[in-house]
Amino acid sequence: MKMKKFISLLLMVGLLMTVFPLAAVASAQEVVSLGANLTQQQKEEILNYFGVDEQDVRVITVTNQEMREYLTGLVPEKQLGTTAYSSAYVTLTSEGSGVRVETDNIAWVTKEMYANVMVTAGIEDADVVITAPFEVSGASALTGITKAFETATGENLDENAKRAANEELVVTTDLAEEVGQDEAADLIQDVKTKVVEEGLKDPQEIKEAVKQIAIEHKIKLTDEQIQQISELMEKISNLDLNVNKIRQQLDNIDLNIDDIKDAVRENQGVLQKIADAINSFFDWVKATVAEFIG
Repeated sequence: MKMKKFISLLLMVGLLMTVFPLAAVASAQEVVSLGANLTQQQKEEILNYFGVDEQDVRVITVTNQEMREYLTGLVPEKQLGTTAYSSAYVTLTSEGSGVRVETDNIAWVTKEMYANVMVTAGIEDADVVITAPFEVSGASALTGITKAFETATGENLDENAKRAANEELVVTTDLAEEVGQDEAADLIQDVKTKVVEEGLKDPQEIKEAVKQIAIEHKIKLTDEQIQQISELMEKISNLDLNVNKIRQQLDNIDLNIDDIKDAVRENQGVLQKIADAINSFFDWVKATVAEFIG
């Protein structure tokens, strides 16, 4: 009888080992990236805003130098500064749920802009909250978002995609100063969708697409703006982007911060149930092994 019970135990352990990696991945689904120049009090305030405890999530730091790797040459030096304060809370979600974004104390970048460039960078199925202890431009936050996503998934995003995403963010915010934030985000997203959907590679075809979309949006672009957007789209055209996936990832962008936090809490509840089940199983294993040996 003991031998049968022990064999059953081995089978159960084998079954658990096929499932346990999923649980292990799930437990690392939440990552907070904090700006390296935050004071301890500011860190605590930001974690409180995110509604998390430092003991319950993975916390990483993002420096000004890391930000500069992607933004140098794209924005004026004075805007790069020497500090990093923007912080982000990234939670992986179920496949197909898309990217959902909320911002606080971010001056330049809207949540739609973040969502658009996150998809360009290769970020999928994630809830993201971005904030700072005071109003900042928000340009450096993308570095923290991508770093947190990579930490959560355990996989590195394509470097060319990250650079294109940062350039897209800069181009969109520059355009927003002339035509408005929502208008700029919509135009860049529609051009990107057309370029990806039609597989445009030729520079002249891409430039014509930019002009056509601008006319449809009733936006008058300068020759310089057309050239800037076209050069960005040439880089994006070489990335492995899928137009259906882009649309799917952006379906839930209008959710507000309460929706995102509710989703995170629900996710935490599921993870806790998994952890409790695993702990109960191993308690049973210990008892069964003790009985078999005894």
